Amino acid sequence: MSGEPRILADRYRVDEIIGHGGMAKVYRGYDLTLGRQVAIKILDPELARDAAFRTRFRLEAQAASRMSHPSIVRVFDAGDPSDGDTAGEPPYIVMELVHGTLLKDIIAAGPVPAEVAVRYMDGILEALDYSHRAGVVHRDIKPGNVMITETGAVKVMDFGIARAVSDSSSTVAETTQIIGTAAYFSPEQAKGEPVDARTDLYSAGVVLYEMLTGRQPFRGDSPVAVAYQHVSETPVPPTEVNELVPAGLDAIVLRAMAKDPYQRFPDAASFRKSLDSAVTGRAPSKKEIGALTSELYGPNPRQAQETARSLRQLSTDTTMTRTQSGPPVAWIWAGVALLAVLLVSVLFWVISMSMRPPEVPSTSRTVPNLIDQTMTSAQGQLEDLDLFAKVVQEPNSEVEKDHVFRTDPEAGQTLNAGETVTIYVSTGAELVTVPVLEGLSQDAARQAIEGAGLVFGEVRQQNDPTAKAGTVLEASQKADTQVPPKTVVDLVVASGVMTVDNLTGWTVDAATAQLETLGMTAKPVKDDSCPGSDPPTVSTMSVAPGDVAIGTTVELKYCSGDQ
Repeated sequence: MSGEPRILADRYRVDEIIGHGGMAKVYRGYDLTLGRQVAIKILDPELARDAAFRTRFRLEAQAASRMSHPSIVRVFDAGDPSDGDTAGEPPYIVMELVHGTLLKDIIAAGPVPAEVAVRYMDGILEALDYSHRAGVVHRDIKPGNVMITETGAVKVMDFGIARAVSDSSSTVAETTQIIGTAAYFSPEQAKGEPVDARTDLYSAGVVLYEMLTGRQPFRGDSPVAVAYQHVSETPVPPTEVNELVPAGLDAIVLRAMAKDPYQRFPDAASFRKSLDSAVTGRAPSKKEIGALTSELYGPNPRQAQETARSLRQLSTDTTMTRTQSGPPVAWIWAGVALLAVLLVSVLFWVISMSMRPPEVPSTSRTVPNLIDQTMTSAQGQLEDLDLFAKVVQEPNSEVEKDHVFRTDPEAGQTLNAGETVTIYVSTGAELVTVPVLEGLSQDAARQAIEGAGLVFGEVRQQNDPTAKAGTVLEASQKADTQVPPKTVVDLVVASGVMTVDNLTGWTVDAATAQLETLGMTAKPVKDDSCPGSDPPTVSTMSVAPGDVAIGTTVELKYCSGDQ
């Protein structure tokens, strides 16, 4: 579009559009006063027609601008042009311009690896911990409001804005702007009840679920159907959707998504701590997960039915797919069929056992799972099974030293008592050899260090009369020694200079010897204009006292005239 650029508040130039959502469009902008690039979010004109919303939006944006945290996109300014000469223009906010990728675009490519998902969630929870302590509840945590920068840092957006929109609508059906994020609603939001910081933790749990599985926990034909599931239905554990998810994360996600806010984590810091424990600690058993699921997802039937009826009344869509289980009669027949199958199975087992000849006591042994156990523990378990252990030690950078990383045969294989199991024990990371560095130039030494898998460290210069500038004199690690990878190697290199004292008044012979000691050449020069002395002494020198490059020729002038 040609013409003059659009300027807001006589300060912000609006450039090209870089994103849009259900409630606003985001433009690249430029702060003409401070000379910096910014992002400018201009609200949808439909929302802007609500005078109460404009006032609430301005107050919430101002509150959000007071939050300053590395994981939160800064709000620099907010304005409402309708207060000035351009009545009718929608309000806007000016934010930090972040270069990166929306989390929703990353999830669209498929499930996020568990360790990366936990790192992203840690950044989101760090931002929520800060905002909750500042008294700000986000209310719209979702992948579309999370940016991952080019360096992998997490940035959470739209603090304050979400609350302005949420406060302007009390139910799911009163505004299309809220309908768009029903997939991340907490049950209390879906029921129109008051919300607090634990609402954000529920939405964060949904985001974590989606990162781990690549899909949302609840899906339906309409937003109301999704909200109904948030209130009434139990999510499938992430490990049942993606078997690569560590089992320890199931209980964390399910607790974050508990229907009752009091059953969730009390705050973002507790959520972060549990995530860290789940990644580094033991995985819960299926029995524990089942007990937790029963505790967190056993809502009062009457309450669930009342909520379901109220949600159905909000929707005019009479074709919504039923998401609950079938009627009680269906459950009864299913139970009868299951009992029949069990009885037939038991009867078949009893008959087959009665026809089987008596078994001779077996001497077979099953190889246990010894991975990540200490060598001593693994040997003890094999000894208890009457199996011999053969230890083979090999370097392994991924397994702790003196821990088992492989067995032959593998776990689950059957052996006879007295047979041997080879256990491969880690000796830690494989060592690397320090190359010869003395005598190399500094650049050549750097290449040799980094080529060997080591880290180039600090460089200290030292005067040396025999080495030219930049030549390595000494290294912090001796050549041909074995060290772990990534060991830092510091260098001492020749400065290429030597400190020359004031030689005036010295005898020519003494001054010459001193310069040769410093790696320089002395050139005596007679001066017939002044009476000589015996022995001749230096009257002047061609260089000033101080640091002088080695190999320099220094003229030593001495008097040689008649006395």
